[in-house]
Amino acid sequence: MTIRALGLGFGIASAIFALFLLAGPWFFVEGRRPFQINFSAGAALGLLLGLCISRLLNVPSHQAVSATALAAAPGMMIMAAVGSHFAVFFPGLNPSLDKVFGSLMLWFYGFCLMGALWRARKP
Repeated sequence: MTIRALGLGFGIASAIFALFLLAGPWFFVEGRRPFQINFSAGAALGLLLGLCISRLLNVPSHQAVSATALAAAPGMMIMAAVGSHFAVFFPGLNPSLDKVFGSLMLWFYGFCLMGALWRARKP
């Protein structure tokens, strides 16, 4: 489970990085509505991942939280490094958006953990 979970975590982090590298300006459109859509999508995708991680990694549902923590750790560490050097990684974006990026990543991974907790409580 450990290697698969870490591999999934690195894969998710890579996908997030590629997504923001290619489509970053679309995530940071001015206004309240795009902001709400981004955070709602982040919550929904994180929750979905947390609910499905036991099936993705083929582990019993009572191990979903451990698997999610192992999958989230690399992504959170990588995204923290990316956020602290936001202008270097995303030169086409306004450097002041690093806070929004970091918040969105915490939102995604937090909901992922909540989904895993929900999955683990069910027999």
